Amino acid sequence: MQVKEAMHKGVECVAPEVTVSVIATKMRDLDVGAIPVCEKDRLVGMVTDRDITCRAVASGSDLSKTTARDVMTKKVIYCRDTEELDDAIRIMEEKQIRRMPAIDEEKRMVGMLSLGDVSHATTQQLAGEVLKAVSDHHS
Repeated sequence: MQVKEAMHKGVECVAPEVTVSVIATKMRDLDVGAIPVCEKDRLVGMVTDRDITCRAVASGSDLSKTTARDVMTKKVIYCRDTEELDDAIRIMEEKQIRRMPAIDEEKRMVGMLSLGDVSHATTQQLAGEVLKAVSDHHS
């Protein structure tokens, strides 16, 4: 099975200039914990709810002026939509990633692969192994 068969398609991105308050509202409305940051459909970063909390709120930043570029993780680990799901799962385990952007052959964002997607697309045993590996640093 390829990543594109398991991932969420049609992920919304934000531009690097979008403010954290707008991103937080978008996260709430979409019921997601991570938003990719894209320039011209190209992935340049990722903002998570944790990034907003730790890099903006905890430091006392003005959320109406702080931008995605200010808080985003720049070195984003991603997979290709045509990659085998088993290979993407291995990356998620090794890098302890809960959500991984998927890009196409033109390096454009086309989806997001989450632990939930993995659990729906694989066996219960494999899903449990991935969850344990990704969460290991929390134990």
